[in-house]
Amino acid sequence: MSTHTAVVKKFINDPETVVPEALAGIATAHAGLVRVDLANQLVIRADAPVSGKVGLVSGGGSGHEPMHGGFVGSGMLDAACAGAVFTSPVPDQMAEATKAVNGGAGVLHIVKNYTGDVLNFKLAAELAEDDGIEVQSVVLDDDVAVQDSLYTAGRRGTGATVLAEKIAGAKAEAGGSLSDVAGICRKVNDKGRSFGVALTSCATPSSGTPIFDLPADEIEVGVGIHGEPGRRREKMKSADDIVEEMLEPIVSDLGVSKGASVLAFVNGLGGTPLIELYLLFNAVTKNLDARGISVTRSLVGNYITSLEMAGCSITLLQLDDELTGLWDAPVKTAALRWGA
Repeated sequence: MSTHTAVVKKFINDPETVVPEALAGIATAHAGLVRVDLANQLVIRADAPVSGKVGLVSGGGSGHEPMHGGFVGSGMLDAACAGAVFTSPVPDQMAEATKAVNGGAGVLHIVKNYTGDVLNFKLAAELAEDDGIEVQSVVLDDDVAVQDSLYTAGRRGTGATVLAEKIAGAKAEAGGSLSDVAGICRKVNDKGRSFGVALTSCATPSSGTPIFDLPADEIEVGVGIHGEPGRRREKMKSADDIVEEMLEPIVSDLGVSKGASVLAFVNGLGGTPLIELYLLFNAVTKNLDARGISVTRSLVGNYITSLEMAGCSITLLQLDDELTGLWDAPVKTAALRWGA
């Protein structure tokens, strides 16, 4: 008996040139804000290196836009390395990015906890240090859905990465030392937790077919940003029930107590419309209010995507005066912009 596999339509010319063509588009769309090194697939802050400022470099596989290239600019990242879709950049890319943003105060590597990213950033740091550049690395592992996944040893790095890049970027912009900037990045990782749910799969440009099968009446609870399996599959339910299921492990693992203030980040995975993301944010605030937890800062939108996957992630960051002030500090990037 023959089977039919759905083909997902995409706006592409050639699967092999999707990433460089997209990077060329970023260069044109945001000229003056960033420059793009197409040979090394890097998005670099236009005025980098900034003398005397700690440089911030992050990166990962493409397909998660606007992460990371959309977060390059004043008050956030100085450079982002773009790998192939769902594939880590290589150490040479990362080393070139590190050199490009070195203003003499050292460079921080912000790394999501995926095996390829961790290994390649480690090798890149060694290459940069051979060139006399001081490098520190912070690995983000905020996802509480699963302990290990197909791509990680330990928890995955997800939503807190955006918050860490913004807050560490503000610390660097304010003149913080490399140790200071790395320390505040670690603090975000310590105080942030995330959980994701998928309603549909996605398809890479090279395959054109969904990367996993998910029945129309089921959801993947605890999915990763590459479509990695989560805790379980279960039947579709109401938004309020899904939010409760996501928040319970976040709040429990973070140890947020009554009276605490948090930043609540509701992130779309690429295929979920904003009307649903705002509905989810409303459910998050009601749920947390009932727990005695105040949402004093927020972020809602598609910031860490998984191509066209329908679904969302929720990230909570427990705030104090220092983190709140750095979050509120000016930022000017393609994807995040305020006060600048």
